[in-house]
Amino acid sequence: MSDTTTAAVSGGGSGPKLTKINEAVIRIAGNSQDGIQAIGGFLARLAGRSEQEVMTFMTIPSTISGGPSIFQVRIGSGEVLSAGDEADMLLCFYQHSYEDHIKSIKLGGIVLYDSDHVTPKPEWQETYRHVGVAISSLVVEAIGGTGRDKGKNIYAMGLLAKIYDLNVPKLTKLIEERFTGKDTSVVANALTCFNAGYSHSLENLLKTYQFYPAEGKTGSQVVMNGNEALTFGLIAAGVRFGAGYPITPWSDIMESLRRELPKYGGMFIQTEDEISAISMAIGASYGGRVAVTGSSGPGISLKTEALGWASMAEMPLVVVDVQRGGPSTGMPTNVEQSDLNIACFGGHGDSPRVVLAPASVEDCFYTAIEAVNIARKYSTPVIILTDQGIATRIEAFPEPDLAKICQDISPDFTTVAEHKPYDLSAPDGITRHLAPGTRVASGKYPIATGLEHDELGHPTGSPKLHMQMTAKRRNKLKKLGTDLPTPKTIGPNEGQILLVGWGSALGPITEAVTRGRSVGDAISGLHLKHINPLPNGLGEIFKGFHHVFVVELNDEGLYGYGQFAQVLRARYADPKIRGINKSDGLTWKIKEILDRARTLADAVQQGKA
Repeated sequence: MSDTTTAAVSGGGSGPKLTKINEAVIRIAGNSQDGIQAIGGFLARLAGRSEQEVMTFMTIPSTISGGPSIFQVRIGSGEVLSAGDEADMLLCFYQHSYEDHIKSIKLGGIVLYDSDHVTPKPEWQETYRHVGVAISSLVVEAIGGTGRDKGKNIYAMGLLAKIYDLNVPKLTKLIEERFTGKDTSVVANALTCFNAGYSHSLENLLKTYQFYPAEGKTGSQVVMNGNEALTFGLIAAGVRFGAGYPITPWSDIMESLRRELPKYGGMFIQTEDEISAISMAIGASYGGRVAVTGSSGPGISLKTEALGWASMAEMPLVVVDVQRGGPSTGMPTNVEQSDLNIACFGGHGDSPRVVLAPASVEDCFYTAIEAVNIARKYSTPVIILTDQGIATRIEAFPEPDLAKICQDISPDFTTVAEHKPYDLSAPDGITRHLAPGTRVASGKYPIATGLEHDELGHPTGSPKLHMQMTAKRRNKLKKLGTDLPTPKTIGPNEGQILLVGWGSALGPITEAVTRGRSVGDAISGLHLKHINPLPNGLGEIFKGFHHVFVVELNDEGLYGYGQFAQVLRARYADPKIRGINKSDGLTWKIKEILDRARTLADAVQQGKA
């Protein structure tokens, strides 16, 4: 599957032949009430426990009543960088699932459908391999009518386990873990459904499949989504206090922190609104230990005034923005990268802050630690700009060495002779606050304020001091920028097209470069995690290419390029920087990026763009 099918390796008798594969892309389509996310989650976690690579993509309706939903999972014995363009198999529960998604699978792919609710169309039966199973009826047969709607996902999981020769003992354990704490009858019914599905005859299927052993895997893997990775990264970094208000898709981080922080002597507070959440987090950071707050786009808008206060007071703080479709309440359950402007520039006055954009689930973990350390070193707010695609995406990655990574950022109350939290003579403007309660021998204790201030924090209206303090707040971020490593290009350092991305675009861009170069395109890629400030050396990289196309999930804007492209054009004044943008709420497909890049390059050469 995915062009990796080999000749059949076994298959005596009349049953399906067993075929070895390197990877498979499975799309599950139904309604959100059907538990299709649970099927995808089981597959993803099984892959992780089997030392395989995995990446997922899901869509869920934003309405309480639910509705059509999909979960796509790509499992591979080698490197997996995206959720896949085309599916090898479509598992569909309803007619609308069948009709809406059958064209998402490759020609000759398998359609596994619930024959109680789906009637295949004759014109598609010649193009795709159809396998019908009366899933709903068979679930009733297995566990009775009361479990029909809640059991068909687990029954279908059994079918998939049979088709892909999955590890049944591990899947059984995952199912038991999933229903831990429930009545024993729930676990029993789930296992009955799974076993019934696994035992179902598949004589009408020509092949079953088995994954090759994972390539080059050593050590343990962890499997989680981006929100979970951010949560554990913050805890490993030493954060012990957070405050927030619920909003999709940030709420999962909030709930995880509320559950996990007390285990480490910390706490998370759900406040009455977004403004009080960031204000409480700032207060906790002032107390001597970096705190966290977060939200999605609408909530970040409400936090901007207090964010400006933190910039003026030079307060260390981590703010998580899990981007979703906007503006306003927009598309709460769809992916978009349209909060870059508010992250970098939102708020009044000159209020610089650091913006980081993790590239993957694994990177969410390590970016959280980096954000905490930058906030502490530079006494500045740091925004982690993730997105809904990473937030809900499941990946497997090597288990972190927590003994080396976890850090204690408890405040130091050692007596100092004197202290100026806004010392203008400090190198590069980098100063830090003392935790309240620290003794200052001189007796001159500083204060923190949102008003412009002198070196001790006392309010001032001095034009000279305002200019000096503004420069101080600017220069420390410039210093950070000079210390950032220049990112490496994906592919050669020169060519026709350079695809530039940020955040969750890393995987699709990397695959687009590999696929494009395999057919002769002079194409390379560049991925940036540090959005504000930018790392040095980008201008020299751009000089090696005729076209620089910034791939991002936001609108092309008034002038034909998106938000990050605007930042790069402003920084480098280079007209060859152009945008490849979309705002359909879906992640990038590899073919989509390549087609758009080739078309735009041709249009530029012909003077039409």
